[in-house]
Amino acid sequence: MSETTDILRVAERWVGEGRRLALATVIETWGSAPRPVGSHLVIDADGGFEGSVSGGCVEGAVIAEAMEVIESGAARVLEFGVADETAWRVGLSCGGRIRVYLERVA
Repeated sequence: MSETTDILRVAERWVGEGRRLALATVIETWGSAPRPVGSHLVIDADGGFEGSVSGGCVEGAVIAEAMEVIESGAARVLEFGVADETAWRVGLSCGGRIRVYLERVA
């Protein structure tokens, strides 16, 4: 079973439990980004999460954005990298860049 399958099963189980969720998916990387395209992070409305989109570099920022996505329902694309002013704040100092698609899961 793949890591993606595991995360999607977690999301399915959480939806079945009535949790409100967001799903973050790596859609593009450049340089030395630590997770490949297609990696997932599932986040519930209480801040619980499973998976990884960056090996710990930007998860905190993605989880914070997920709270807004869960409430509003408006999907968004997040971009992090050393050329971005948030690079040092979120810790993606490895030289890579990453784009993450964040959407609410019904």
